[in-house]
Amino acid sequence: MRNSERRLFVNGPDPADKIRTVGGVVLLRDDNAALLQLRDNKPGLNAAGLWVFPGGHCEPGESLEAGARREFREETGYVCAALRWVTRILHPSDDGRLTYQLGMFACRYDGLQPIHCFEGQAVEFILRAQAAFHPMPEYVPRVWDMAIEKLAG
Repeated sequence: MRNSERRLFVNGPDPADKIRTVGGVVLLRDDNAALLQLRDNKPGLNAAGLWVFPGGHCEPGESLEAGARREFREETGYVCAALRWVTRILHPSDDGRLTYQLGMFACRYDGLQPIHCFEGQAVEFILRAQAAFHPMPEYVPRVWDMAIEKLAG
């Protein structure tokens, strides 16, 4: 049964149509290298085995900024200072059943706090010129460039 046909038989909202709100942070060093997280490579995990900005799902009633700060801290141990708004994008899940509304913020790395990997396979600062050598969703380089521009002024 095709999706359009299946929807005819759904009583109430289809959970596959939900938009999931995700907050993320582009943490940039002075050389504009960004902290990226290598996601676990697990079946069913969105962006499995890809490099992404740390972040995650916002809790009900939680603002994008609060969710981005909380998730970033949970995943890296780093407490972000002032966050600058970068962009909001809609990105489909890998299986196409969900849409993620990604609210992205940027922050400069203070050079003092240690970075830890509490989620995923690894976290590391990657130079912008090296992005093409790391598998990542198509939106990551565009958001990275936008974050660099936001923090340049």
